Amino acid sequence: MIRLLSKLVVLVVVAAIALGGGLYYLVSQPRVMPGETEQVVIAQGSGVKSVAQVLAKAQVVENPHVFVWWVRLTGNSGKIKAGNYVFNGNLSMRDVLRLLVEGDVTQSSLRFTEGWNLRQVREALAENDALTHDTSSMTPEQLAASLGIDKATPEGWLFPDTYHFSSGLSELQILRRAHQQMQTVLERAWAERAPGLPFATPYEALIMASIVEKETGLASERPMIAGVFINRLRIGMRLQTDPTVIYGLGEQYNGNLTRVHLQTDTPYNTYTRAGLPPTPIAMPGSDSIHAVLHPADTKALYFVATGDGGHVFSTNLAAHNAAVWRYQIKRKH
Repeated sequence: MIRLLSKLVVLVVVAAIALGGGLYYLVSQPRVMPGETEQVVIAQGSGVKSVAQVLAKAQVVENPHVFVWWVRLTGNSGKIKAGNYVFNGNLSMRDVLRLLVEGDVTQSSLRFTEGWNLRQVREALAENDALTHDTSSMTPEQLAASLGIDKATPEGWLFPDTYHFSSGLSELQILRRAHQQMQTVLERAWAERAPGLPFATPYEALIMASIVEKETGLASERPMIAGVFINRLRIGMRLQTDPTVIYGLGEQYNGNLTRVHLQTDTPYNTYTRAGLPPTPIAMPGSDSIHAVLHPADTKALYFVATGDGGHVFSTNLAAHNAAVWRYQIKRKH
């Protein structure tokens, strides 16, 4: 009896060794992939079986069942990291698992451009396939609350920059990073602001910076543009800036700003209403924020576009009207 049991033990050990050896052989053999590279997205919370199915569908591994056994045998069931992976060349299952455990992911990126408004930001999020889309059904109020912003909209509170991330990251996570970055930039700039500015809060400065951002693409002109608007605020003159009117029109604006538009009152029409609009109208960059908090020392109250990207500044209405005639009206005739 003892001799029989000994033989059974030996057979079991031999079988286990053979099975282990066979499994090790299978997971060590390179898989000939159909292409030079294969891109695979492992979603957050994916189990071993679903990961194996994704890899098999992409033809990165041949047998998903063998892959599952190997993952469990090596104690890596809970160690696979989510992300966007690019598998190059002919890899074995051992190689694939090592990359998944190490989190050797590729980085996706998303650019928020200076001057974009919230609608454009949300369109860019929706079009990025590497993100998990979790904000598409949110109203601006819900989005602001989710970001911890005590306003009716997150407009202006997102910093324009390029954000790198691993696939599967949520839209909300990207927006939180953009909001935190804007808070950091604005707080630092506010702490170092010039004295005597007509802003009671950093938010008012942010609103003004968004206007400056939309008024000119030339960084060198932004302190002068800011100086003009600040001069108008100080004397109670209306800002009379087209970008705020356009923002207030929303989807009604078709690219042609008319006299009727300028005369139609909205909360954002700075021709019909004094002071700042209720919210920012776009994402200002660092240059615009700095310009508003360190404006040019100027007496100018007016400016007109010259047609080449720049502006001419005037201290009185007569000089401004002459500049309008020269650069706007005369040029059209």
